[in-house]
Amino acid sequence: MGSLLAKTLVALVILMALMGIAVFGAAGTLRFWQGWAFLGIYAAASMLISIWLAWRDPALLERRLKGGPTAEAEPRQKLIMGFASLAFVALIAVPGLDHRFGWSHVPTPIVILGDAMVAGGFFLVWLVFRQNSFTSSIIQVAENQTLVDTGPYALVRHPMYTGALLMMLGIPLALASWWGVAAFAALKLVVVWRLLDEERFLALNLAGYGAYRQRVRYRLAPLIW
Repeated sequence: MGSLLAKTLVALVILMALMGIAVFGAAGTLRFWQGWAFLGIYAAASMLISIWLAWRDPALLERRLKGGPTAEAEPRQKLIMGFASLAFVALIAVPGLDHRFGWSHVPTPIVILGDAMVAGGFFLVWLVFRQNSFTSSIIQVAENQTLVDTGPYALVRHPMYTGALLMMLGIPLALASWWGVAAFAALKLVVVWRLLDEERFLALNLAGYGAYRQRVRYRLAPLIW
């Protein structure tokens, strides 16, 4: 467990450094308190979940480390994840540019709301991890994987994407940028594209998924979609 956690924390440090470069590099200054607050919340939530997974479900943590465009098996998913990576960079860089050039003004209460949404999104993702040990970073069906239809999966078919989208919508608000919401809109389209392709894959490869889609009608938000 120790080596896996150490590997995870090193990867997290590298990720946070790259995110910091994107945020503060675009802002052109380190005097951007919204950037520090957001990165602090993102890092703390990521670290706490990583430590919990190393303790409770190291196999899931190891699966979560294998992600990104190059890890996907299907060319279509490589393309989707490539777009997702670019959209995420825009999601944190556009607010930095907004701060540098003063394109928009977001009141402090909205910034705090954005930070709360980021934390809330991580919390929803943690609930998914508690319920489903097969939530890989790539689209696959693992050996001995079974269908999970309890907990958040009883409400929507893709609760981890729900949490991720809540977090992603919170990011431009936490970084005090209305223009960043446009980057979120682009990222949301990519997530929906991935979700629909994942449903196609699961219907073909995961036993019981077709019946599950009939029982749980909504993909991301109850009563909406």
